[in-house]
Amino acid sequence: MDKKKVRDYMTYDVVTVDSQGTVREVMEKIQKTGHDGFPVVTGNEVVGYVAARDLLFQPVSTPVRKVMSEHLIVADPDMSINDAARVIFRSGIQKLPVVDEQNRLLGIISNTDVIRSQIEHVSPEKVFNFITTLKTLHGIAPELKREAVPIDQLLPTQSRIYEDELEGRIYEIKKGLAEPLIVVRRPGKLILVDGHHRAIAAKKMGIKTLDAYVIEVNEDIELGMERTARAMNLRSLDDIQVLDYARHPLVAITHRLVRRG
Repeated sequence: MDKKKVRDYMTYDVVTVDSQGTVREVMEKIQKTGHDGFPVVTGNEVVGYVAARDLLFQPVSTPVRKVMSEHLIVADPDMSINDAARVIFRSGIQKLPVVDEQNRLLGIISNTDVIRSQIEHVSPEKVFNFITTLKTLHGIAPELKREAVPIDQLLPTQSRIYEDELEGRIYEIKKGLAEPLIVVRRPGKLILVDGHHRAIAAKKMGIKTLDAYVIEVNEDIELGMERTARAMNLRSLDDIQVLDYARHPLVAITHRLVRRG
């Protein structure tokens, strides 16, 4: 499980706009900071968000409260960075205010922060931890290689993925930011351990191979994940179910401000 949280990547020093301010003040902050939008606060409580587009054709004396958006998607500091990524890439929102249970502003997480976290996501430690597990369970000594693997030969070990995260992986592949897969190679098999969203994204894009950490297991043993895949009737990437974003439990968390309205 990914243990990286929003609090690990959010910006703590946030430029805000006071709810009693005017369009003129927002314009001045845009010119000064180069930012295209700001959380609107009363004291330290987030009450809205104002973006540059909200200022179009508005007199400079117009109160911020009249042009800001009150229906926000916000993030919790203990939310998984992967869950925050799902919301950002699915909704098209570039920045999420990070708040506590009282809607007090703690920071802000942007699409740039999410991309940075994903670039850092794959580490040798994750791969070697898996190798250590194989050694402990089966008494074997796997070899590790780095190579391109054919997408259509992968045996999945995960039965479902989320559509919104899939869109995020497509974005990363297009930008050259996708992390390697983790794959176990056994005689006649390529078992996908980590990277199901990336593999499906590549398949949808017509990409034939992806970069991967390949763990070579030459011993004649069946891994537990193979038995799990067989129990779920998983034979290829086509057997993976893609779930719609609306079914993700995160939605109930991120629309907190709308309910409190």
